[in-house]
Amino acid sequence: MAHTLPPLPYAYNALEPYISEEIMVLHHTKHHQTYVNALNAAEASYAKASTPKERIALQAALKFNGGGHINHSLFWKNLAPSAAVNKGNGGVLRDGAFKQAIEEAFGSLDNLKKEFNATTAAIQGSGWGWLGFNPSTKRLELATTPNQDPLLHLVPIIGVDIWEHAFYLQYKNVKPDYLNAIWNVINFEEAEARFNEAVGGSKL
Repeated sequence: MAHTLPPLPYAYNALEPYISEEIMVLHHTKHHQTYVNALNAAEASYAKASTPKERIALQAALKFNGGGHINHSLFWKNLAPSAAVNKGNGGVLRDGAFKQAIEEAFGSLDNLKKEFNATTAAIQGSGWGWLGFNPSTKRLELATTPNQDPLLHLVPIIGVDIWEHAFYLQYKNVKPDYLNAIWNVINFEEAEARFNEAVGGSKL
């Protein structure tokens, strides 16, 4: 089955003023679509490859474009129109087990934001910042991955794209402004659902 570009669960302008419509259109229809196309091409080549050397040569393309597709598919669901501008539920963390887990790991939501932003802003070049769940310790942890590498050692709960294409048209080279703004459109309900699923899975 060929991979396809998933539709956004909101309009391209729904995350404004925090993420502009222009960024969302380019990010979704150009950048993510390119990863999907390249992943399909790499998988087709892999299926035709007849030697280990040919298959090994395709690993980088599979990792990069596969990771780009996985990460962006999660990223779109991670976002929601903001409650701060009366558009939706973005940025609102409800009471419950997920909020308790954040407070246990970081002390408060504000502390999580500060630590997440500092860790993610420190990425050199392109990459992703993550809040993930560690199935071994059953605690939330921060992590970063370079380029389009997916998060593998933790269950991804929230991921933020720190590639320039995610913010440069609006925030120029000021990563901290983008990272501060994006919390207004983080879909904590989606994150809570991922957390609950991860907790359930960790009991097996």
